[in-house]
Amino acid sequence: MDILRFATAGSVDDGKSTLIGRLLFDSKAIFEDQLEAVERTSRDRGTEYTDLSLLTDGLRAEREQGITIDVAYRYFATPKRKFIIADTPGHIQYTRNMVTGASTADLAIVLIDARKGVVEQSRRHAFLTSLLRVPHLVLAVNKMDLVDYDKERFDEIREEFTSFAAKLNIADLTFIPISALHGDNVVTRSENMPWYQGTSLLHHLEHLHIASDRNLVDVRFPVQYVIRPQRATDPAFHDYRGYAGQVAGGILKPGDEVLHLPSGLTTRIAAIDTFDGPVEQAFPPMSVTLRLEDDIDISRGDLICRPNNQPQVAQELEAMVCWMTDGVKLGPRSKLVIKHTTRTARALVRDLHYRLDVNTLHRDESAGSLGLNEIGRVSLRVTQPLFVDDYARNRMTGGFILIDEATNGTVGAGMIVDAR
Repeated sequence: MDILRFATAGSVDDGKSTLIGRLLFDSKAIFEDQLEAVERTSRDRGTEYTDLSLLTDGLRAEREQGITIDVAYRYFATPKRKFIIADTPGHIQYTRNMVTGASTADLAIVLIDARKGVVEQSRRHAFLTSLLRVPHLVLAVNKMDLVDYDKERFDEIREEFTSFAAKLNIADLTFIPISALHGDNVVTRSENMPWYQGTSLLHHLEHLHIASDRNLVDVRFPVQYVIRPQRATDPAFHDYRGYAGQVAGGILKPGDEVLHLPSGLTTRIAAIDTFDGPVEQAFPPMSVTLRLEDDIDISRGDLICRPNNQPQVAQELEAMVCWMTDGVKLGPRSKLVIKHTTRTARALVRDLHYRLDVNTLHRDESAGSLGLNEIGRVSLRVTQPLFVDDYARNRMTGGFILIDEATNGTVGAGMIVDAR
């Protein structure tokens, strides 16, 4: 059974947490004690209905204010598929949290309040979804019950958002009218909107094809750990040497010829091991251990690929960076640590080309630095070669994070546009 990762986004009070709570509730994915606690809290507040948003807003400050502050991850499953949900905040000051939640998502759900229509935050989150190359986008027009399930209002919002999305790189866009509070078109089709001929949201999530979204052409296997059992009781494991990691691209099979970077030496795959035993092939995002036919000096941070399909080996990077820390700004001559796949190096910001206005898509070339939640294009010089692809081609080998040397905290996230 495959896993679908999706993130929810939208403006404040558009109903993201309520929608997730409704998905969990209607798909029977919550325990009785959880439901009892939510019902009790709802009664204590004097709410006439069970506030399902409390299932995801776990922080005390979130419950007191009725908003989402941090990214909340929830897990549930149906007979058809497993799901990992990232409930991201709607406030403008939490843009970095939305970037974090959507960076690994297969799909993003942007909620819009049917009364308010497309607002600034709707455009902001749609742009971030496009920037992060999330393959699928669902625009869920929520609170249809408050506009009497009006078809014309839904059509207005769809037309307005479609014209804006034409400027963005969105491959798959779906519109679904819903009421998260009452469950209309969330898990089951709504009788209140007979004019809507599409599927419910959960049906769309269950049947969405995502296998072809991952790069199955370019073999990329960043080595995370070298496995050498020290106290193996089985004599067969005395000489065991395996290279563990997560497949970032392509399909690996025993017998395939592979190349090791940075040495440039070639060998063949002897076997592919997993926790459950050997497998005949590995593909993204599987975590496996490769055994090779020849002894090569391989360590953490190295990469295994195909001899005729290699990533770029680069120390000069052009990237879009989202700055995620307050107090310290990113600008020319900033010195940081870059973590790319399993490889870590030191990096110097050589130039800041422009700061991007996420709302208007305007490029401010006079900007001297990036502050909290701001996005811009920068040039980086790293101290050792990285094995990279453009982010548009491979999100795993095209993305990186920036770390503060002094605090060891993550201060930025980047997407590689060009490398040399």
